[in-house]
Amino acid sequence: MGLFGFGRKKHRKDDDVDVDNDNEDAKETTDAADDAATDAKDADTKNTGAKDTDAKHTDAKAGKAEDDEAREPAFPEEPVESYDERGELYGPWDIDEENGPDYDEYLDMGAYYLPFLKGIELRVKASRSSGQILGCTISYKSSSLEVEAFAAPKTLGLWDDMRDDLLASKGDASEHAGVFGMEVRLPVKVKGGKSVTTRIVGVDGPRWMLRGIFSGRAATQPKSPETKALDRFFSQIVVDRGEEPLAPRDLIAMHAPVSPEQRRKADEAAEEADGDDKNGNEIPKRVKGPFVADQQTEVQTTISRGPMFSELR
Repeated sequence: MGLFGFGRKKHRKDDDVDVDNDNEDAKETTDAADDAATDAKDADTKNTGAKDTDAKHTDAKAGKAEDDEAREPAFPEEPVESYDERGELYGPWDIDEENGPDYDEYLDMGAYYLPFLKGIELRVKASRSSGQILGCTISYKSSSLEVEAFAAPKTLGLWDDMRDDLLASKGDASEHAGVFGMEVRLPVKVKGGKSVTTRIVGVDGPRWMLRGIFSGRAATQPKSPETKALDRFFSQIVVDRGEEPLAPRDLIAMHAPVSPEQRRKADEAAEEADGDDKNGNEIPKRVKGPFVADQQTEVQTTISRGPMFSELR
């Protein structure tokens, strides 16, 4: 059984809730991803630079994707210093790139579309004051992955600068070659005083940069099945930068998760209800303009996808 679902490709023209993890390792890895994200954000704010505005393949039913082992790799199989073939052979992908995966069956988060991986849990981070979605963390077995999408300059990538800032501000951070190019390993403290290693990767796309923070086995065991699964998950994300003007390092606006079924219902009723589904429930819409990460809370979402996502409320 394949791990990922694919569909038809379409073209573009808060209250706190604790996560119930199956084991303590999964909880620690999620905490580590959150702590690493905080460290990375602290490094970002130390050298943001000028804030000039950025002017800036076949259909398949869910659960019938090809066997994961039989498919072509979505990223280099061995560590590389430069991730040169993104957008041609490898992801993450831009929404307008023809070589990218079909994402009709992906979960729509606004800034990006998430593929489906059997057995994962999704935690959504939101602003306490506004309720705006800031990012999400995917937990898989004893590993986790936090995903954030940033606006980037038109002609230059962002990851090199952000990586340098992180290395300069964190004395225990180290740089290594990985399957997505140069990455950072950063030990972080979690509850109980335990130190957990995180792996921070960044991939530059057209006017965006996608950052992933891996914890658990996915951060420390390069050949483990969990690492392979979450690396592939990250590589199959499809980013929707949008057209709104954003300064480099601004978070790209997100919204509450929208399932494929919700999107289909909204599309069917769009002419009559202007974005409402047939039951009159409003589909979350993307926020315009820069996204400010102020106070944060965590909310869970239920993904109506059978066994592909664990249900969390």
